[in-house]
Amino acid sequence: MPGTVDSRTERRPGGDVPLEAWTLRNAAGWSVEVLSHGGIVSAVWVPDRAGVLDDVVLGHASLGGWLGENRPYFGALVGRYANRIARGELTLDGEVHRLFCNDGQNHLHGGRRGFDKQPWAGTPRQSGDRVGVLLRRRSPHGEEGYPGNLDVEAGIALTGAGELVFEVRATTDRPTVVNLCHHGYFDLDCGADPDVLGHLLTVDASRFTPVGPGLIPTGELRPVAGTPFDFRRPTPLGANIGDPDPQLWLAGGYDHNWVLDRPGLGGPPAARLEGRRSGRVLEVFTTEPGLQVYTGNFLDGTIPGKRGRPCGHRAGVTLETQHFPDSPHQPAFPTTVLRPGESYRTTTVYRFSVA
Repeated sequence: MPGTVDSRTERRPGGDVPLEAWTLRNAAGWSVEVLSHGGIVSAVWVPDRAGVLDDVVLGHASLGGWLGENRPYFGALVGRYANRIARGELTLDGEVHRLFCNDGQNHLHGGRRGFDKQPWAGTPRQSGDRVGVLLRRRSPHGEEGYPGNLDVEAGIALTGAGELVFEVRATTDRPTVVNLCHHGYFDLDCGADPDVLGHLLTVDASRFTPVGPGLIPTGELRPVAGTPFDFRRPTPLGANIGDPDPQLWLAGGYDHNWVLDRPGLGGPPAARLEGRRSGRVLEVFTTEPGLQVYTGNFLDGTIPGKRGRPCGHRAGVTLETQHFPDSPHQPAFPTTVLRPGESYRTTTVYRFSVA
């Protein structure tokens, strides 16, 4: 039995561009909601070990929250460059481009009005047991300081096997940099605890990229062995988050990029997250070389959330598949440069199940 795609259109408060929303539903009744604003995945309903469906991602209590500043980037497709670029400075072929600095002295997640705050055009798609929407937008030359017109297609789909799939493609008409990712915050126990520190995390990575002030990578690829960053075996997120480690102190917890040992869609998952109360399991497969794990260190309870509860400190965790932060200043990191005639391609699969 195939799934379905339902769509609705609403007027934006005070805006001329209509908001479109698509609900993707598979034959098992699992569902995902996607917004044209910011390419946001605003809800993901999957069952627990008892078969009870609930929404496993953090988000705003009202539509106005999604359309507002959305500073935590709940559920958004972030870009043109996910994560940080030091000093908002980008040099390509000897030409310096100044990007908008929205994170102190650094550029973060595409700037003041990155992809997460832009309208996307969408077309529903269905093939077999896969239902989804294809989002498109052109990021014009000079947007937030980036060079080149960038044409982006982002396919977001739900499969009958319980997979949330992101397939993103982009081309440019002049040299630029591209690094896009999904910025969903997961709580697989759906608010049963005030934070997600009891979730079990496994990351298929023997190294990570340590950071300095401003959470800018130092350029080192440091072994995780013997550090609080070793998640090669299932470990509670909170097991070592309070250790007196300078890296944890700088970020207020985990907000770091892991260097994946075996990126790809056919091998072991890049990461596995388990909610021990609900039994829900999330496995992440990606073609990207890195994974940013962020434990919601800057959530402070001031944002009204779902279920009538504010989004408190460490109430969710992100698993952002990406190229490494600040790659334009780190020649040893995998390149994020895209040139005319080339195609940027990235695929990430979030697979849900129960233990």
